[in-house]
Amino acid sequence: MAHVPQIKIPATYIRGGTSKGVFFRLDDLPESAQIPGPARDALLLRVIGSPDPYGKQIDGMGGATSSTSKTVILSRSIKPEHDVDYLFGQVSIDTAFVDWSGNCGNLSAAVGSFAISAGLVDSGRIPHNGMAVVRIWQANIGKTIIAHVPITNGEVQETGDFELDGVTFPAAEVQLEFMDPAADEDGEGGSMFPTGNLVDDLVVPGVGTLKATLINAGIPTIFIQAEAIGYTGTELQDAINSDPQALVRFETIRAYGAVRMGLIEHVDEAAKRQHTPKVAFVAPPEAYQSSSGKAVAASDVDLLVRALSMGKLHHAMMGTAAVAIGTAAAVPGTLVNLAAGGGERTAVRFGHPSGTLRVGAEARQVNGEWTVTKAIMSRSARVLMEGWVRVPGDAF
Repeated sequence: MAHVPQIKIPATYIRGGTSKGVFFRLDDLPESAQIPGPARDALLLRVIGSPDPYGKQIDGMGGATSSTSKTVILSRSIKPEHDVDYLFGQVSIDTAFVDWSGNCGNLSAAVGSFAISAGLVDSGRIPHNGMAVVRIWQANIGKTIIAHVPITNGEVQETGDFELDGVTFPAAEVQLEFMDPAADEDGEGGSMFPTGNLVDDLVVPGVGTLKATLINAGIPTIFIQAEAIGYTGTELQDAINSDPQALVRFETIRAYGAVRMGLIEHVDEAAKRQHTPKVAFVAPPEAYQSSSGKAVAASDVDLLVRALSMGKLHHAMMGTAAVAIGTAAAVPGTLVNLAAGGGERTAVRFGHPSGTLRVGAEARQVNGEWTVTKAIMSRSARVLMEGWVRVPGDAF
């Protein structure tokens, strides 16, 4: 019996921040996958190796974690004053689903460098030596990201001595500016604080009534207090991910929080919106040992944060959630701000399972409403492999 042969598609496998994913130029995709829809989703699922009932993604490029089950599509921007349009697809591991509802802040660090190398940025905007400023339109959420990409002898500089907790080896530093990261009148949720409150009483059947800060900044995020759910904020992955009851509890909190934020109408819809919102728990500073064995002293951080992504505790911190953390910390009275000691602040260093991360945010109150002009943090990115990815020709 004859079978349809494989096709090959130009692709690049890149680490960005503490994530990695498969990057494509839009024009390189098969014609049917160049537009949103079932063909595109089916192609990306097959590339990554999903759905996989074994949860391993052995027959694809995915790494069987939320941090490594990711795809990116880039094209020259159609948005004025922008260089590149960036579309992110979070691929489910065990179900046939690609979530387009949010951004990946970690892979954002790789967008500028890939765009330059792929010829998507006008050559006149790239110095022979120095820093290239790449203006990125994040198409999932309709926001601008500014990437500062180091250039040496006309090419992207990837190697360097910048160390990022959660990444084993050093690389070149890439500074990211997430401009106006909170939701606006055209975005989901309607405002930075969709309920109008800095702290809400979130009623979660089977769990209880929890104090929660519900924020749309970077990515919709539900912040709760660690102690309210029996944790200290020093937990590593195994403490949460090896506890099925805990994971169900967090997913229930996430679902009811999504309804309260206006992202879905009924909790049953949360299963079709796995990427957003995120749920995180916060605590005041406390000493702990990171997943690498590195000691983190209480004096090293302003607060502790642990966040879940795609139903599991993240091994470090999602970049978009870091934006939410920095933004919430800058607003006096949120649970994040209070865990950091309260008061006004323009930057915060928080402890996560792999170590620490600093993020800055500029927040201000206008006519009684909180807004944030930008959030800033540094990541790194490195091309791991480039060439072609192959998939069966009848897979999409």
